[in-house]
Amino acid sequence: MEIAVNYFAIVVATVINTVLGFIWYGPLLGKPWMKEMGFTEEHMRRAQEKGMTQNYILMIIGALLLNYVLAYWILVGEQAFGTLDVQMAMVAAFWAWLGFIATTMLGQVLWDGKSWKLYAINIGYYLVSLEIAAIIITLWR
Repeated sequence: MEIAVNYFAIVVATVINTVLGFIWYGPLLGKPWMKEMGFTEEHMRRAQEKGMTQNYILMIIGALLLNYVLAYWILVGEQAFGTLDVQMAMVAAFWAWLGFIATTMLGQVLWDGKSWKLYAINIGYYLVSLEIAAIIITLWR
């Protein structure tokens, strides 16, 4: 079975994922996220002074991989069912999020002592990101 993934769609989804992250953890939910993480303005300033380029590069690589796997999974579903539309892709993204992201990140609350609010902020970001990626992947397959 050959799966033809559109690499341009994956790159675009990754760029949007990155922009969404800047907005989500910046002006949209940055202050509550910082509070729940226990970060102060000083902490964030020092982190920026140290340079976060490596962290951003690793997150972008992770997003590329996440979007590639999502595209592959969606396209395998298309071959299995013979059809694919945006709604089906969004359902697939939801189940991927629920089964792999929401459940995995639950350990941060249960074992790492993080708050449910932080959990909601983090998994919310991934849900929106995966849904947007599913739309792009489907429309540009």
